[in-house]
Amino acid sequence: MKITNVHSEIYKWPKAKPIANGKFIYKENSLNLIVIETDEGITGYGCSWELDDKFVNSMGKKIIGEDPLNNERIWSKIYVPKFIGRRGDSLKNVSAIDIALWDIKAKVAKLPLYQLLGGYCDRIPFYTAGGYYAEGKGIVELQKEMEQYVEWGAKAVKMKVGALSLKEDAKRVKAVREAIGDDVKLMVDANSSYRFFEAIEFSKMIEEYHPYWFEEPVSADDYDGYRKVAEKSLVPLAGGENEMTRFGFRDLINTQSISILNPDATCLGGITEFIKVAGMADANGLDMSPHGQQQVHVHLDCALPNVTLAEFYPPQYDAKIYEAFKDPIQMNSDGTISPSKEPGVGLDINHEVLDQYRIK
Repeated sequence: MKITNVHSEIYKWPKAKPIANGKFIYKENSLNLIVIETDEGITGYGCSWELDDKFVNSMGKKIIGEDPLNNERIWSKIYVPKFIGRRGDSLKNVSAIDIALWDIKAKVAKLPLYQLLGGYCDRIPFYTAGGYYAEGKGIVELQKEMEQYVEWGAKAVKMKVGALSLKEDAKRVKAVREAIGDDVKLMVDANSSYRFFEAIEFSKMIEEYHPYWFEEPVSADDYDGYRKVAEKSLVPLAGGENEMTRFGFRDLINTQSISILNPDATCLGGITEFIKVAGMADANGLDMSPHGQQQVHVHLDCALPNVTLAEFYPPQYDAKIYEAFKDPIQMNSDGTISPSKEPGVGLDINHEVLDQYRIK
């Protein structure tokens, strides 16, 4: 089998209503695909947060004629820091290409990715990622949102902090805990909004509401800040969605400050690199809850033994997340989700739904 073509497909559509976390406002949804075609008619799909034509074209030319099953060989061929840079957009493109290669590999094996990678389980508990800031959304509206997630079957929910004062956000955490009760896990996510001393203070303010984790309290690059917060906080810290390569995760793990890692295969270097990160996490006794593209990550969640929770946006949250894909995630009645049993990583799209949103 040989690779014959590599190209990108970008889709964007507006959100019904803009939402915000502690640092950014989101007005649209996007799906950024890498498409790899082969001489045997099997097509692989990968994705990332952003794709750059410069990298897509240069990396694509390097792998034309390669056997797509040789993912380690291809990863080494396209990840050349001296020429493409070590992080950022270049690695996002490497990630998308690698995911597409694993899509091909799973389709050749006629297996869903989670089984190809080990098949530890076929369902995983999830948390609903919500609690964003929005215009006209106060504490009452936030409580109703979280109550709704629990009604939909969530046994864990996550909310955003960091955009308001420490006191105001602590009130929001208190209100959510009161709304969902004591039996539902509650996570708070600062999206790197705080300095270490602010994060320490906020952690102490919300301890009594028993957060399951405090995610990205400081900048992703502030390893000393993570260490300082962990030394003073009784709330377990989570992080890693902005970390890249096994070397970055090695350094993050070595801070001994993170209890739950949030790796994202669509930016850290793809599935090939994700598997290595998962091994390091397991060897260090760390649980994982991967961040990002849930169609891909539900397979990784179910493949590996040290993933405890899946990040999940249910169909009621954004219907197009489900309409966009041929084989969407399955919600189970017991507060778990399952990957599709179809071969591949789950990124085959419904063109009749997405074509009108294609920008290139």
